[in-house]
Amino acid sequence: MFNIKLNAKDEQSGKIVYNAGIVYNIVALAVAEVDGALPLDGKKNGISLFIEKDGIYVDVSVVVKYGFNVPELAYRIQQSVKQSVENMTHYHVAEVDVHVRDVVFPEGVTVEKDEEPAEDAAENNK
Repeated sequence: MFNIKLNAKDEQSGKIVYNAGIVYNIVALAVAEVDGALPLDGKKNGISLFIEKDGIYVDVSVVVKYGFNVPELAYRIQQSVKQSVENMTHYHVAEVDVHVRDVVFPEGVTVEKDEEPAEDAAENNK
């Protein structure tokens, strides 16, 4: 759980406690908002949270739709996650790492693969 004290200027005492699942869901929604990125299938959707004293460290693994600029997409994911978590929880996001695991092609598009791996081809040319 995350503990955040209210600002003393608010003239209120107490604290707000966030369950890690809430922060996880905020991250998942932030990733889903980015056009061209798809979450990984599975229990955790490719999202890992690490809570440290200096903030939250987030690892996000995604699948990218064909035709999207990967560095730009990764940057947009980082900005979306950071902005969403910080705006909704007021907790500092220290780092967002984006891992691109695959590229998904539209139906009907096939990718031609070389018949022999590059290593074999180099050995055959000697």
